[in-house]
Amino acid sequence: MSEINQIPPITEATHDLLTETIRAGAKEIIRLAVEAELEEYLKQFRDLKTDDGKAAVVRNGHLPEREVQTGIGPVTVRVPKIRSKTGAPVSFQSVLVPPYVRKSKSLEAAIPWLYLKGISTGEMNDALEALLGPGASGLSSSTISRLKTEWGKEYDVWRKASLEDREWAYIWVDGIYSGLRKEDDKLCALVVIGVDGQGRKHFLAIEDGVRESKQSWKEVLLELKHRGMNAPKLAVGDGALGFWAALEEEFPKTKAQRCWMHKTGNVLNCLPKSAQQKAKDKIHQIWMAETKEEADIAFDLFIDTYEAKYPKAAICLQKDRDELLNFYDFPAEHWQSIRTTNPIESSFGTIRHRTKRSKGCLDRDGMLHMIFKLGMCAEKNWNRIRGYKTIEKVIREVKFKDGEEIKQAA
Repeated sequence: MSEINQIPPITEATHDLLTETIRAGAKEIIRLAVEAELEEYLKQFRDLKTDDGKAAVVRNGHLPEREVQTGIGPVTVRVPKIRSKTGAPVSFQSVLVPPYVRKSKSLEAAIPWLYLKGISTGEMNDALEALLGPGASGLSSSTISRLKTEWGKEYDVWRKASLEDREWAYIWVDGIYSGLRKEDDKLCALVVIGVDGQGRKHFLAIEDGVRESKQSWKEVLLELKHRGMNAPKLAVGDGALGFWAALEEEFPKTKAQRCWMHKTGNVLNCLPKSAQQKAKDKIHQIWMAETKEEADIAFDLFIDTYEAKYPKAAICLQKDRDELLNFYDFPAEHWQSIRTTNPIESSFGTIRHRTKRSKGCLDRDGMLHMIFKLGMCAEKNWNRIRGYKTIEKVIREVKFKDGEEIKQAA
């Protein structure tokens, strides 16, 4: 084989060279971006002149160089300074690299996920150093505590943000219980996720509640209404929530859809284990029926089969019959999403796991802020709802039957 075709082996030195090259490129990109920020900032002083006609606001060197921790390790940055020749106070602060920042947003986002995996504040320093190198050792527990304070401020701003710039078609609701410092004390986070007119899912509320009571849910709905949320067309949740009584008062036109996942579990709990699999299959036949008429037939079959021997199971299913089948009045493409509260369950399953792994690490506010931060991280990766192009029709209250649009006679 000729020398020209030989590929040199990838050694540790080669890998380090590649890392340094990437860091050098990142450093240059940051420098150019900060310079662009400065040029834009100086435009506002363009017409301000000294008595001799020279620029009144000029560059004045750089602040001391500092390192910012990123996902590829530490990157050094230098932020330029400015001064005013007229004596008026003026300063430039980069939005990209604010004062005192020592870590990138991507690193900041990693911290709540480390908490999620059971890493306590005391262990966080070692965990970050193992992931990002020795440069991360400057992230002390006090730094992390300050960061958690910032999460609280972000949460306070988020929970008051206006919702009137979007129209909301569906909402999912649930109460999420998480352990706190006292073993007998649990936080009940009342969670609302909504789907907007473009089919995108967003957290609308993450609030501290009292055992999912009607009053607690009423306060959540009143706050959402005050922030500008319209009456959604369908609300999906567990039948045990005090939410439904509150919804009827605050948004009486919103239809209710009971979660089939919760309902199935509740019904099966009324049956002996030997009968559960067969009953589960019969319940599956109800909500998987192609039409509401077929679902009613399967529903009646379940009641006839279990009413005599297991009346509690039959009553548990029968009492929410209408609310369990409301999804048939909406587009079939959406059924997969609106039959259950899976959007909430899938997002908060890992949060429940984290609270079991490390009891006593957070107080009530800390837990609520953690749930918020993890929720925001999860929200970034959500896909639009399946069949999102028909959401607009739902908002315009176009009628559907068995998942198909009802065409108006010409």
